[in-house]
Amino acid sequence: MAVTAVVGAQYGDEGKGRIIDFLAGNSELVVRFQGGDNAGHTVINDLGKFQLHLVPSGIFNPTSNNLIGTGVVVNPDSLLSEIEALEGSGIDTSRLFVSDRAHMLLPHHATLDNIEEKRRGDQSIGTTSRGIGPAYREKTARTGVRLGDLNHPNYLRMRLELQLDQVNTILSNAGESKVDLEDLWSHCMNWADKLGDRIVDPIPLMKDAIQNDRNVLLEGQLGGMKDLDWGTYPFVTSSNPLASFASIGAGIPHHYITNVIGVTKAYGTSVGAGPFPGELDNEIGKKLRDIGEEYGVTTGRPRRTGWYDSVAVNHTIWLNGMTSLAITKLDVLDEFDEIKICYAYKLPNGNIIDFVPDTPVLDTIEPMYETWSGWNVSTADVRSWSDLPIQARKYLDRIKDLSGLPISYVSVGAKREAMFAT
Repeated sequence: MAVTAVVGAQYGDEGKGRIIDFLAGNSELVVRFQGGDNAGHTVINDLGKFQLHLVPSGIFNPTSNNLIGTGVVVNPDSLLSEIEALEGSGIDTSRLFVSDRAHMLLPHHATLDNIEEKRRGDQSIGTTSRGIGPAYREKTARTGVRLGDLNHPNYLRMRLELQLDQVNTILSNAGESKVDLEDLWSHCMNWADKLGDRIVDPIPLMKDAIQNDRNVLLEGQLGGMKDLDWGTYPFVTSSNPLASFASIGAGIPHHYITNVIGVTKAYGTSVGAGPFPGELDNEIGKKLRDIGEEYGVTTGRPRRTGWYDSVAVNHTIWLNGMTSLAITKLDVLDEFDEIKICYAYKLPNGNIIDFVPDTPVLDTIEPMYETWSGWNVSTADVRSWSDLPIQARKYLDRIKDLSGLPISYVSVGAKREAMFAT
């Protein structure tokens, strides 16, 4: 039995979906442990191309159970749309479940999100406006409603009344229409009818998998540099994408998590505002974006691009206790004469540091680069480490040296067969 957490080692969008899809064939339980539908995983396999926002990427393995865990905030409309799209493509979703303790993201949360972003003005965070922050705030304020409440109508109605008492005051003050309780109640009863059979207590599922020595895969969203506590605050997500939170979000004792795979691109990207050291706001950055098709799965926004930042990756390696790295999109670098790696940061006073400082300082640093020769040949058909061009192997070996970790997987394309173990 092995419990493996797959987490983002950068700012998100690292290609975790393809790693999880690759590993899910040997996993009996795949659990999404945090986040919402504000980001997505693109999976390309022999069944087609899919963009998942809430459904775990193990859904394509017909023998695995897939659980949307307690740490996720779930937009029921988004989940139902995703299920419909999957089933329309012939994917069996009968083994998809959602924790009864996962909180619901309700329609008014997106409105609140937009109100807050407008109020921030030039200090806006660059959220996806999906309502993730307000949903998590309701959770921590203890005014939230959970998926399991759909199966207890009288209790749910009481909880909705409590939440709307505060929400409607905010909406009214902002000049927005108040939420009608009866209309929201009608939505909830529709969700209860369509999702009720999928709502489960996750602990029995988890215990059964662990006690019967089954492989479990824990799926994170976004990356460590967007962590609520350890990322580029306040330009972060509203949850914790770290492996240490996987035990909480999935409902598993932490000591069972024996493998932590950190997924990183062979270069860097970020979406949203905030510090992004070494951003290439030039023709090189545009070339990375165009070749890598770097546009957000959820919003379609162009991603910011840069060279590989080992300082940021090492920051997340430590926080996650990673045991290996998976490198994605190596093929995007096939057409570059030279490639750079950021190995340290220079402060305005000239001091050199090899750690990620707090946001106000991070916004002032200068990346220190090493330059490596490109390979200028296609790696798209490579299926083993030994077949990689020598310069590509040297580049990856340097990433290994800087990280202090082995590279367990390399991806040279979006399709499942373009991933190989090292």
